Amino acid sequence: MKKILLFCTIIVSCFLLTGCFKKGEKEIIKDFAKKVEDNKGYHLTGDLEIVNNEETYRYTVDVSSSKNEKIRVSLKNKTNNHEQIILRNDEGVYVLTPSLNKSFKFQSEWPYNNSQSYLLETILQDIKNDKKRTFKETKNGYEFTTVVTYSSNKELTKQTIKMDKKLNVQEVEVQNKEGIAKIKMKFDKIDMKASFEKKYFDLNENMQMSLTEEETKTVGKMDDIMYPMYIPENTKLTSQDTVSTENGERVILTFSGEKPFLMVEEVVGGTSAMTTVPIYGDPLFVGDSIGAMTDSSITWARDGIEYYVVSDKLNREELLSVVNSVSAMPIGK
Repeated sequence: MKKILLFCTIIVSCFLLTGCFKKGEKEIIKDFAKKVEDNKGYHLTGDLEIVNNEETYRYTVDVSSSKNEKIRVSLKNKTNNHEQIILRNDEGVYVLTPSLNKSFKFQSEWPYNNSQSYLLETILQDIKNDKKRTFKETKNGYEFTTVVTYSSNKELTKQTIKMDKKLNVQEVEVQNKEGIAKIKMKFDKIDMKASFEKKYFDLNENMQMSLTEEETKTVGKMDDIMYPMYIPENTKLTSQDTVSTENGERVILTFSGEKPFLMVEEVVGGTSAMTTVPIYGDPLFVGDSIGAMTDSSITWARDGIEYYVVSDKLNREELLSVVNSVSAMPIGK
């Protein structure tokens, strides 16, 4: 009888201990927050996939983040090996295009003003801020579903965040209203004990280091003029002018009507002196590159050509619709 009672006691104790040590949603969030916020820095790598209209763009991602809010994100296009860097340091927020020896300096709260699928800080921020999030334990770890904030793309509404048992983020999938995945970020390495030298987040150091690694493509002439396939109603192309510049050509497309806008395409080349352009706006993905967006304009570069769309009549969503529809196919005037 004593043996039976002892056996029952052991079974009950094991059950109670297991129940006590099984963590719930709040404990998981608390531990994940501690993991992200209490470390001195982290380094991660992975693969990013972005679906835009009928195109899919793939990047190799390398992220470094230090406790004093210095952040470096390298995004290398897998198709053309073109690298751009988003950099946050004590001086500001920058987008570097090493092939052109050029950078934009933003007056921006990046990365905290939007969701970012490749940064642990903003992933944690989204989890904490969504009081209606869903949580479940899976065979391999944990899974959260939260709302997202992408001011440049209102179609993106939610994300699924998958973690392993050690609370390492494995995958982030961002979806539209229909539940179709538009962004997929898969992490392959995460070092939560990374440390960095002070110059690691320096603007000039990053530009020079990337310049030596990337082969600069020189373009003298535009083989194809790019046109937007989306044009607002009662608006049309009314003039197309080509002028010579010191680097090659500049094409100016004027669209007139109820929603007028201007589109400029210009051959640009890498210069010996680095150029930094101040801008009031935010970094954003435009096709296969990172551009700069303000309330009335979007600028981006691709294959040695810089593009600029500006209008005081189009809102942000209309500007994005125009820019995301840019194609090499010509349209009639």
